[in-house]
Amino acid sequence: MVTAEKPYKVVGTRPIRPDGTDKVTGRANYGADIRLPGMLYGRVKRSPIAHGKIKRIDASKALALPGVRAVMTAEDLPRKGRREFAPLGSVKISLATLSGNVMARDKVRYEGHAVAAVCATDPHVAEDALDLIEVEYEELPPVLHADEAMLASAPLIDEELHTREMATGESAEEPSNVAMHFVTEMGDVEAGFAEAEIVLERSFKTKMVHQGYIEPHNATAFWRHDGGLEIWCSTQATFVMRDHLAGLLEHPVSKIRVTPQEIGGGFGGKISVYLEPLAAVLSRKTGKPVKMTLTRDEVFRATGPTSGTAIRVKLGAKRDGTLVAAEGELVYEAGAFPGSPVAAGVRCIFTAYAIPNQRIDGYDVLVNKPKVQPYRAPGASAACFATDSVMDELAERLDLDPIALRLKNAAVEGTRSADGAAFGVIGNRDCLQAIQSSPHYRSELQGPNRGRGVAHGYWYNAGLESSAYASVNSDGTVALVLGSPDIGGTRASIAMQLAETLGIPAERVIPQVVDTDSVGFTSVTGGSRTAFAGGWAAHEAGLDLRQQLAARAAKIWGVEAEQVRYRDDAVIVGPAGEDGGERSITFTELAAKLARTGGMIVGRADSNHASAAPTFATHVVDVEVDPETGKVEILRYTAAQDVGTAIHPSYVEGQIQGGVSQGVGWALNEEYRFDEKGRMENASFLDYRMPTALDLPMIETVLVEVPNPGHPYGVRGVGEVPIVPPLAAVANAVHAATGHRFTELPISPAAVLEKLLPGEE
Repeated sequence: MVTAEKPYKVVGTRPIRPDGTDKVTGRANYGADIRLPGMLYGRVKRSPIAHGKIKRIDASKALALPGVRAVMTAEDLPRKGRREFAPLGSVKISLATLSGNVMARDKVRYEGHAVAAVCATDPHVAEDALDLIEVEYEELPPVLHADEAMLASAPLIDEELHTREMATGESAEEPSNVAMHFVTEMGDVEAGFAEAEIVLERSFKTKMVHQGYIEPHNATAFWRHDGGLEIWCSTQATFVMRDHLAGLLEHPVSKIRVTPQEIGGGFGGKISVYLEPLAAVLSRKTGKPVKMTLTRDEVFRATGPTSGTAIRVKLGAKRDGTLVAAEGELVYEAGAFPGSPVAAGVRCIFTAYAIPNQRIDGYDVLVNKPKVQPYRAPGASAACFATDSVMDELAERLDLDPIALRLKNAAVEGTRSADGAAFGVIGNRDCLQAIQSSPHYRSELQGPNRGRGVAHGYWYNAGLESSAYASVNSDGTVALVLGSPDIGGTRASIAMQLAETLGIPAERVIPQVVDTDSVGFTSVTGGSRTAFAGGWAAHEAGLDLRQQLAARAAKIWGVEAEQVRYRDDAVIVGPAGEDGGERSITFTELAAKLARTGGMIVGRADSNHASAAPTFATHVVDVEVDPETGKVEILRYTAAQDVGTAIHPSYVEGQIQGGVSQGVGWALNEEYRFDEKGRMENASFLDYRMPTALDLPMIETVLVEVPNPGHPYGVRGVGEVPIVPPLAAVANAVHAATGHRFTELPISPAAVLEKLLPGEE
């Protein structure tokens, strides 16, 4: 750990997680564990084709099946206009997109697109009923690759979609599969390349990949007779879910309550609605609670992976390695509806480096594949793969150490990125130097067919709104109420920040994640914002408690509140008493007196700070390539990351190790494979190859702590950036081992053998 000494008592320690016992003993309730009286079970009828018009849906045979209680189609959902939007963090999302993806209305846009839903008294009956729902299609040619989709001759996935220029807000006259065009410029790119003494231009491709969460999507809904709608589900965004349901169903937000269950992984893939509106409509039709759970096959075919991409990068540099110009073109697959993370890719592609002249174009392109969803630093990993692969080749051409080249060009405080924003205090160079001086990087890599690669990545992080309520109990504990679903240990990290504020042990704070009626609005658990924003809210709630406790002590002592002070060691002190000594009372002692001195105390905070700080990460990896099988083995991996302040270092290390593991899978094995008709060929974890513990060594972590001055405890957020460098780092290592550059992912055994043994079967 690279850090300065901190004056904290709780922050930086490693207490046992408060939800750990329930999870390891099986007592924790996940979405599929819900059981309600009279509950019905729902299933979804899905399209077997990737593109086609819906000519007819006949559910009469299904409705006649004993045990079936209701069938719904898109006609049971309000039709949403293109200019109707719902909030999603600091941006807005089209309700027409949400509704169209939840259930197809006039045409299906990908294999697995929902066309109808049924509920029955038994899940097996519901499954049988699906075959009895008759759907007639007029099949249309699918568009499966972004470069083909951008052609004027390509079949249109959405005949009413016109390319919108984000720079001007204007839309093209002719319809297109390109939903958005982003442009970011800085300096004079042509002059910059004219000044360059070496110019490299390369193109890269990545495939759609899955977030890899273990728990399938699920939802249970009960539309009560008084109009109240209850939802239980595994989601990263309970309040976003509530607001989106209100828009989709045209139902008052005040009559919708979403209760989060424990969540078995998400990584961005459990933010959008899928089953919730369907279960709600079926419940309204039957008057009974309805539970729906996806199969693993449905998770792959019908929920959102991240984008496949095609990226072109052009870098210009001086002979000494100074970057003078950069040009990027990013084409991201959105799936069947607009909304790829290309804007984030544009924002991240060159931002780790100080390059005076830049132009970046980004395109959000529709294809007949599932609508994409965020995946951990969405858009940044593919962008880093392109840029840092070219940086590695540039270092090789100039005979420079790859980290020295990056250090020479690293963004520092005051550096402006292409979007015009200037960096504040950052740990960019610190991460590079941490790897440069690490035992791993300084070690000698011996043996044939082995290579070492490095890469450097950036993510900007988010702030957004969070709420926290904290009530003091008579036994000296504090009940902390949160609205952020806990994916990576945020219960503990937020509770620890409250404990630090109050000066009490972490174990004395009891955090609980509650429903949308029980706490103030809290945005999505994602974007590396939860420990940052939730911690801010907990800190402010703690300050509220400190003020109230000091006032209560003043009342007990009969003195003015201004004369009483709450110390950081959880001792409240006041002016001298009759004996001449300073009055004092501990937090625990005062808690026991609250009920009979004016009542219990609750601290509240609704926080919306925009001071989230960016994070950087530098990774180094050693690989060995088997020239006979093409298999790439990871021998050693070290990741250095600026974490701001590590609230709970064990969780931080786990986040980094998890992100690296996912990035290695993306680099070497993972991909959605489609046939020429747009049907997914590997919709199971048997065929979709994710890394296991047998595929990876212990991932070494270096926690670089450059505190964020915009947070009371220096928090930056840590969950996104660990997945950014692995793609490029692994590709660069494989190049070092084989002498071949890999510009397409995954670097599967077949891809390696194609390079090593060209032309052989």
